[in-house]
Amino acid sequence: MNPKSLTQRIAALNFAFWLVSGVSWCAEPVAITDTSHSRHALLRPVGVDEVVWTDGFWKARTDVCANQTLPSMWELMRDSRYKPFLEHFLIAAGDQEGDYHGAAWNDGDFYKWIEAACYAIADNPNTDLSAAVDQAAAAIVAAQRDDGYIHTPVLIRQRNGDQTAQPFADRHDFEVYNMGHLMTAGCVRYRATGKRDLLDAARKAADFLVEAFADPTPQMARQAVCPSHYMGLIELYRTTGEQRYLEAAQHVIDLRNLAAGLDGGGDDNQDRIPFLKQREAVGHAVRANYLYAGAADLYLETGDEQLVEPLEAVWQNVSSKKLYINGGCGALYDGASPDASRAQDQITRTHQAYGRNYQLPNITAHNETCASIGALLWNWRRLLATGEGRHADWIELALYNSILSGISLDGTKYLYVNPLRVVESDPTQLRWSRQRKPFIVSFCCPPNVARTVAQSSGYAYSHSPGALWVHLYGNNHLKTTVDGEPLEVEQTTEYPWDGEITFRFKQSPKGKVALKLRQPGWAKKCTVMLNDEPIEAESKNGYLTLDRVWKVGDEIRLSLPMPIVTLESHPLVEETRNQLAIKRGPIVYCLESADLPEGVAMDEVGLTTNLDLRPIHKPDLLGGVTILEGELPVREAGEWNSLYRVANERDSRKVHCRLVPYYTWGNRKPAEMTVWMPRM
Repeated sequence: MNPKSLTQRIAALNFAFWLVSGVSWCAEPVAITDTSHSRHALLRPVGVDEVVWTDGFWKARTDVCANQTLPSMWELMRDSRYKPFLEHFLIAAGDQEGDYHGAAWNDGDFYKWIEAACYAIADNPNTDLSAAVDQAAAAIVAAQRDDGYIHTPVLIRQRNGDQTAQPFADRHDFEVYNMGHLMTAGCVRYRATGKRDLLDAARKAADFLVEAFADPTPQMARQAVCPSHYMGLIELYRTTGEQRYLEAAQHVIDLRNLAAGLDGGGDDNQDRIPFLKQREAVGHAVRANYLYAGAADLYLETGDEQLVEPLEAVWQNVSSKKLYINGGCGALYDGASPDASRAQDQITRTHQAYGRNYQLPNITAHNETCASIGALLWNWRRLLATGEGRHADWIELALYNSILSGISLDGTKYLYVNPLRVVESDPTQLRWSRQRKPFIVSFCCPPNVARTVAQSSGYAYSHSPGALWVHLYGNNHLKTTVDGEPLEVEQTTEYPWDGEITFRFKQSPKGKVALKLRQPGWAKKCTVMLNDEPIEAESKNGYLTLDRVWKVGDEIRLSLPMPIVTLESHPLVEETRNQLAIKRGPIVYCLESADLPEGVAMDEVGLTTNLDLRPIHKPDLLGGVTILEGELPVREAGEWNSLYRVANERDSRKVHCRLVPYYTWGNRKPAEMTVWMPRM
């Protein structure tokens, strides 16, 4: 069947469904991914404005985001102290004079900041932040060409008389990536505020892409570097009801399959072979994860089963062979792929990339923050399609570890890479800092982590007919609807430091509602109490189900044991063979040299499987964390004067140490750090 005709039929069925059900396209909740009318989504969104973090972990992080991260990032983008983010749009509009100075994707960084700010405004209206977003949106609208094209590097060159500056001259110029983020930001601004300016700009940009891709040259067919426009076009379709945007998303993904293998294609951009034939994660990890998220998004609208096989195969490949213990992905600064292949003519350079199976270095781990966020976007869309807890487990792992590590506790400094070991003398020169900085030349990660934190409440719940699903735990107040009837629930907990979670019904539908509580993969045993009485809950696909008519005042208590767990890696992960790591609940722990006694070097400290570590909550340390404290074995390392030496037995002793959550490392002073330690 012709993919375009298939898409048209699906869109027509969707519109018929909306007409029959009387649903308006003006979605009320400020949803992250609005699957309200997605016929192949099992789960429907709960808006960030329907869930309020009330205390504890996520309340603290979102407050820092709203009060520190977003205002400081706006000042950075407005005053051009590092790069002229806002100024680029003013120059492109002719309101100022100047040249383009920045990375090709800086427009997208600006759009991500707007998206983050709109989520924060939806959660808690802020006059100053609203005014900043209005100013940013006005600059974008003014800079956009009448035909919808917007990419300030090209627009500025054209305004300055460069006749060679043309749209889509270089697929590595990130035009479609930037426009994709504009589409998403336009949808979120409209949902959060009702203002259409950025949504209209997003539609004009999308219409330009529809025309540009209608009869593409081979060069144009391969315009898909870091394809955020897949998600952008689909979200624009959901927001406007314009089926041409769904058709465009289907078309550009089909083009990717048709154009795979053309000259210049390779694994770095996942276009050596068609997506439908891919079974392993390869190449640039951010580009890969955005591709998988976009394909997962398309499935939610079309139900095209062809997409499921590569999505599932790649998910299994990453989760079992290429995922770090902290949820990080994209192990390599640089590499080659398909590495060691007999088809040597197909091997190309990769960067910031997935490596071979089990290739997970620690000191030189790349683990870009955006790659972890891309994996979250991908798993969120698969969760909405399947309702399987494994996807929520990955989301939680990344959120608490490899995403939050990308931003300082004060919310104003950032990491581009997230290594699992930091030493005083690196074994080789590494181009990205292992200390958080207020500005990174590649500034894609800071606004990306800001929007992720700002939208975090939107990942906590979703619903399906007759059911409320709980994906993330934290103190919050939920006020939503299930099957059109109001439902209000209060959640209280000290999670992630404690596994006791209480839900209290404030308002409930008249009929039965299935409450589906995620049982994390790390929680092998759990108990559920209803009004202080034990109750059996059916467990399926990572969720515990309590299906009943709820009364106001009903109280459910979920207990998730949080033992301290010592983990080892698969023996083919050579870098961590005969090493151990520590995890408690969703939190991965690390050792920093700042927490060692004087005279003890970090590489002398080890772990055993029978350690007597004690969890101790420290409200005044690192923003309030639970540390693990106890005696760790130490064995003197001795001097290293050559690559190899004769191995000798060395006496060991124990010293008092403490481990801190991985996401907090490097927030006190520069220090060595490690997640993995020798097994002793």
